[in-house]
Amino acid sequence: MSVRTPDPTPEPDLPGDSNPGWLSDMELEQIRRRLPLLYVEAVPVRVDGVGVVTEVGVLLRATALGEMTRTLVSGRVMYGETIRDALFRHLEKDLGPMAFPLLPASPVPFQVAEYFPLPGLSPYSDDRQHAVSLAYVVPVTGTCEPRQDALEITWMTPEEASSDAVAAEMEGGRGTLLRAALASVGRLR
Repeated sequence: MSVRTPDPTPEPDLPGDSNPGWLSDMELEQIRRRLPLLYVEAVPVRVDGVGVVTEVGVLLRATALGEMTRTLVSGRVMYGETIRDALFRHLEKDLGPMAFPLLPASPVPFQVAEYFPLPGLSPYSDDRQHAVSLAYVVPVTGTCEPRQDALEITWMTPEEASSDAVAAEMEGGRGTLLRAALASVGRLR
């Protein structure tokens, strides 16, 4: 299964804008065939009072072909945007403005995932492009109301989230990434 990471709706460049962060659809398509693109991914979690992960949030999305798939918060880093800003933007875009994510103090990801358009080069695939993704576990403290193309968020225990059944529903190898996230916080058994 290939990944279908949604891109935000392009915003028009404003006259005099010296640092446009968006690419037109045509520019993006051309660049995807020539260069790896940088993404951020987030595994939203709920934690108890001592910081132990108690729940994991997995998004439900419909693909362009109308298939239902599970995925994580993800999206491109724009030109001139910091990793922290991109991570916050995508968390708010996918989970809503009241999710109140607690971004990590350090921009060091738990994993760097490389998505290839050719299956078998890594556990991760994306038929559109070669993408490099910085992946983070991000606690959220507020109310999550998915927006844009995310239909819902399902909160699962770490044991449920790491199951083979959930991994089979996830796109582009994200089940493997989810298990790595749980291992990074000591919740994979």
